[in-house]
Amino acid sequence: MSRNITRLLKDQKLTPFQKRVLLVTCKIPKGQVRSYKWVAKKAGSPKSFRAVGQVLKINPFPITIPCHRVVKNGGTLGGFALGAKKKEELLLKEGLTVEGGVVIINRRKE
Repeated sequence: MSRNITRLLKDQKLTPFQKRVLLVTCKIPKGQVRSYKWVAKKAGSPKSFRAVGQVLKINPFPITIPCHRVVKNGGTLGGFALGAKKKEELLLKEGLTVEGGVVIINRRKE
């Protein structure tokens, strides 16, 4: 998948940091979430978690590059280009539990 994503991103006008953020986001497994801070660290800029949010906001492929799997610390959903309801819907579809706009970590939907 990473090779296909790299090819997709090649034609996009993105900075190296933006590309790294999107590539890191692609590695988050289905049915799991990671924080903006985690993505920032993995992208090589641990203090740039707010910038990660801005990158994901302009994600050119919001389903293919699963930015819906990135949440705030504590599991709060945070933003999503297609809307918070769609983000919740996608996470529920992947088997996660969301209550009151918060992903319940370590408790998959049965």
